[in-house]
Amino acid sequence: MEVNGMQQAGDEGMTEAKWHAIIHNDASYDFRFIYAVKTTGIFCRPSCKSKMPNKENVLIFQNAEQALSAGYRPCKRCKPTGERLPDQEWVSQITACIDRNYNGSLTLEALADMCHGSPYHLHRTFKRIKGMTPVEYIQQARMNKAIEYLTVTNKTVSDIALNVGMPNTPYFITLFKKKTGHTPADYRRIIRKKSEG
Repeated sequence: MEVNGMQQAGDEGMTEAKWHAIIHNDASYDFRFIYAVKTTGIFCRPSCKSKMPNKENVLIFQNAEQALSAGYRPCKRCKPTGERLPDQEWVSQITACIDRNYNGSLTLEALADMCHGSPYHLHRTFKRIKGMTPVEYIQQARMNKAIEYLTVTNKTVSDIALNVGMPNTPYFITLFKKKTGHTPADYRRIIRKKSEG
């Protein structure tokens, strides 16, 4: 079975004891199981001090190898594989998290929580590896999705703004024009003219 592009084959099942261990960061469970979070693509030890996930997004694995083979990445904070996650891999994890959650409320703090690091370290590392800030990458992901909506749907500009995580339509239009050189409405007209021509 696959959910959000992640294999779920190794899921061992959630029990009340395991959930209790996760929400209370119980280190005595660290070598009994690993948990993965579907929305972030990251797996952790039960003792991890990262933001508490929603129970319905949590999968249980016997060990790190199972979580890795199911397509999850190790947490940079609790290091469930015992190794430090290389910065390049962490940034890949962050970009994957943004790509899956671009339409939500993504602040630097929320992203740091989801990707298990401090906002300052995440910002600095991301910029060094990607050559842009996380906020710039979020904006780029949102604009790319907006372009897709403008090209293949008849959604209104305000609906598109909402769908890409930008409820302030005037700000969305301003940012879109800054990034593409056109307002969303003009961009849609140009694309439709090209496809007719």
